[in-house]
Amino acid sequence: MQDILQRPAKALTQAQREGYFRDGFIGVECLVGQQWLDKLNAVTNEFIQISRSVQGKDRRFDLEPDHSASSPRIRRLNSPVDHHETYWEFASQGPFVDVAEDLLGPDVKFHHAKLNFKWGGGGEEVKWHQDIQFWPHTNYQVITIGVYLDDVTDNMAPMGVIPGSHEGPLYDLYDDSSQWTGNIAERDIPQLNADSAKYLGGGAGSITVHNCRSVHGSPPNLSPRPRPLLLCAYSAAHAIPITNLTAGGKYAEAIVRGKPARWAKFDPRPVLMPPDWSKVGHKSIFEHQQGQ
Repeated sequence: MQDILQRPAKALTQAQREGYFRDGFIGVECLVGQQWLDKLNAVTNEFIQISRSVQGKDRRFDLEPDHSASSPRIRRLNSPVDHHETYWEFASQGPFVDVAEDLLGPDVKFHHAKLNFKWGGGGEEVKWHQDIQFWPHTNYQVITIGVYLDDVTDNMAPMGVIPGSHEGPLYDLYDDSSQWTGNIAERDIPQLNADSAKYLGGGAGSITVHNCRSVHGSPPNLSPRPRPLLLCAYSAAHAIPITNLTAGGKYAEAIVRGKPARWAKFDPRPVLMPPDWSKVGHKSIFEHQQGQ
């Protein structure tokens, strides 16, 4: 941490960097500029229109059960960087890379991306969980950076993160029958201090950043408007994925800043292993948590 903080910052203030290491997350208002937002929203609107002709399962989309051509309801656009170059241009050359360098050091890898819509009028909650159990690495210098593509107010279910939870335990995301649920069990909720969660909204272009161990989630979106949040995960170059979850990704493990690591680093703390996605197939967190 100290060696990272001693380096000059590219996008964040020193106080914001220190806040990330202390709390496990930060929110920064309106960091992404209008030019990027216009490009991202234009291509996102294209995919909303494409989704109108999609029914059932599609590798691009995770759709809510009542999605229809006349009333599209997308939960997630899967791996958007694989489906349009604008998303990859942003993920590899946009302000996220500077933020990642500020928090991970000079050598940074891209891991994966997704675009969660949290559609209006009841868009599904995301239950409390941690990310790293879905995609374990050899250490915990892994972050997810999100940008809100539109204004997000308190009634639009902004993401909530529990301060300091990145320094706490990793929770078991299997149920009593050894089935993967993708969320922290009800029996463990009292340990979370969930009342302390900070909810990170803001104007269009505001970003969220959280460590892979941080406990986070969001309630249903009961407002009439969707809440599109583009999320990109990055790691220090020396953090090596343990599973092959993103092995087929077009840009998975691409170096976006600096150089590849010659040595892997191993954190002595254990990490929960998910199911073997190559055998059981990976679903979105919405499908896992809703038992679909």
